[in-house]
Amino acid sequence: MEEKSFLNNTFKLQENNTDVKTEVVAGFTTFMTMAYIIFVNPAILSDAGMPFNGVFIATILGAVLGTLAMAYLTNYPFALASGMGLNAFFAYSVVIGMGVTWQAALGLVFIEGIIFIILSVTPVREMIVNSIPMALKTGISAGIGLFIAFIGLQNAGIVVNSDATLVAMGSIFSGPALIALLGLIITGILHSRKIKGALLWGILISTALGWTNGVTPAFSGIVAMPQFSDWSQVLFKLDLRSVLNVGMIGVLMSFLFVDMFDTAGTLVGVSQQADYLDENGDLPKASKALLADAIGTTGGALFGTSTVTTYVESASGVAEGGRTGLTGVVVAILFFLSLFFRPLIGIVPSAATAPALIIVGTMMMSNITKLDWDDFTEILPAFVALLAMPLTYSISNGIALGFIVYPVIKLFTGQGKKVHWLVYVLGVLFVLYFVTV
Repeated sequence: MEEKSFLNNTFKLQENNTDVKTEVVAGFTTFMTMAYIIFVNPAILSDAGMPFNGVFIATILGAVLGTLAMAYLTNYPFALASGMGLNAFFAYSVVIGMGVTWQAALGLVFIEGIIFIILSVTPVREMIVNSIPMALKTGISAGIGLFIAFIGLQNAGIVVNSDATLVAMGSIFSGPALIALLGLIITGILHSRKIKGALLWGILISTALGWTNGVTPAFSGIVAMPQFSDWSQVLFKLDLRSVLNVGMIGVLMSFLFVDMFDTAGTLVGVSQQADYLDENGDLPKASKALLADAIGTTGGALFGTSTVTTYVESASGVAEGGRTGLTGVVVAILFFLSLFFRPLIGIVPSAATAPALIIVGTMMMSNITKLDWDDFTEILPAFVALLAMPLTYSISNGIALGFIVYPVIKLFTGQGKKVHWLVYVLGVLFVLYFVTV
């Protein structure tokens, strides 16, 4: 009882209409849907010449730091880890494409984090997040839902690449697609019947089903000690001298731009799903949430990993009822334990987590009902942002296109004065960004 009282007082569980059990289940669910990053991030960064095992440890500790910072600074149930897309930009565009050393690229990420810490303790970054028009916030939230569902369909092999049509239907009655389809039906039934922990149960059942057709790898043990000596190859190996070069400014600005609006979109989208936005559509404690994100990025660079950011998969925990930082603490503990339970974590196939992502995406799409469907100047920018996210595989691209369309259509329909001045500024900056990248 004392333990529950301590947790209730620390995370204000009763005030947020939740309890310890709900938060723990939510934490497990969020972790399961994003645990893939433990293995995918080292694989991507190793293409840039970084040692896999060192990045494996750095990825986990960066996630622990960022998620705990979010939990204790904001009491929000958001989890953080090295961002997908941002790690690809780091490895393939900056290191391989531009010829920058991975040590210098880590230095850029560190400087980016420091800049974000400065911006987060001033009103600037919060003002940018809260200046997003309500229509775009709704479009972003629904767009993230489509994006999450699209990722799930891809991970399952239900949607596959096609040279003729870009995407096509995979073989749905064999391999990962079959497991994901069965898992989707089972999870959908559990969720419809309001079974507590439906998403988590769906992941576990799908993993078990995967053993029947070889999708889930053979059980190879539970515990494996991490090779901390490998971590020394990336720990504090950032090169700051190379960053102090005029030629690096453009790369730094790209890191800043993409990370800022990826994070802003995720915070807004998941916050709307959790009903955190106030009556003005603003996110309370936005500056603290952004500070936590910046701390994760800065610490992650020191540990030896690419930009740490807030994860859209946090929505899966929110869908399970997670409403406080206790969800994040559970996620952080599970990430830390994965250092020692690498074989156990590794058996969960992406096909088993795909149903949870698809169902969360379905739930987030319900936010489009909050749009004013009688005002086309609100609908079109929201739809553009919504559609661009899954189709360009980027949250920041969706936000950018929404910010370009919104002020222009408002201006030329006589509603220009209703638009915040910062929206015009950001619209121009996004145009310049697309022109220069």
